[in-house]
Amino acid sequence: MSQTQPRRLLGDGPQPLHAQLRDALADLAVSELGPDAAIPSERELMTTYGVSRATVRKAIDALVADGLLTRIHGRGTFVAKPRLESRLHLASFSQDMRRRGLTPSTRLLAIELDDPPADVAQALRLRRGERAWRVDRVRLADDQPIALENGWYPEGPLPDLDRQDLGGSLYELFATTYGLVIDSAEQTLWGERADDAMARRLDAPVNTPLLVFRRVSSAGSRRLEYVVSRYRGDRYQIHMSLGRDQIGPSSTTEGNQQ
Repeated sequence: MSQTQPRRLLGDGPQPLHAQLRDALADLAVSELGPDAAIPSERELMTTYGVSRATVRKAIDALVADGLLTRIHGRGTFVAKPRLESRLHLASFSQDMRRRGLTPSTRLLAIELDDPPADVAQALRLRRGERAWRVDRVRLADDQPIALENGWYPEGPLPDLDRQDLGGSLYELFATTYGLVIDSAEQTLWGERADDAMARRLDAPVNTPLLVFRRVSSAGSRRLEYVVSRYRGDRYQIHMSLGRDQIGPSSTTEGNQQ
């Protein structure tokens, strides 16, 4: 970009200057720079477009909030990678990533047989004293961390789970090894921000927005899974088709995580 001639004159039209600059930067990011490219510095943008630092920062803040740009502490502001979009449906993470032409992989953090918390035991319909496998995994697409999963799975129908290969889809493992096919789920979605520990696991900046899914999955009448999955909101988004016939005081949806 030239530092002496404005790339695009920002006029006195109905849009404020920061909105005009936001549109100009969005066009630059999409048409010329592309994912992972650094945008010009604040000083360059001030000179090129003839605007104040406050205007530049307001325009950049808007594009960061929209997910088009991302800030990396100590390095600068970059064009964000496109988010992986998912339609809510019952499928495994591995299946979903393969459909996108991406290579799924898993980093197993821990598996342990333990007494589940009361809410987990209730959700899995476990009797007093029944234990469950606690499984913690990071899910990746093309070697990029996308989600952290913290799941519970009942020991009874899933003996020796710790001896199995947990590097792929658990749903496929349950079907092929245990003869249990996940065919229904109840799911709740909310938002969080990544704390220090979560950010390290996901290789993300602290306070990265997260899409959090809590899912209870079943094979027939048998509850097999209680999992909380935290997806990087800067790399993952959800598409939903809505109809008026679903309107009610509350709703549940099914999504693809495992």
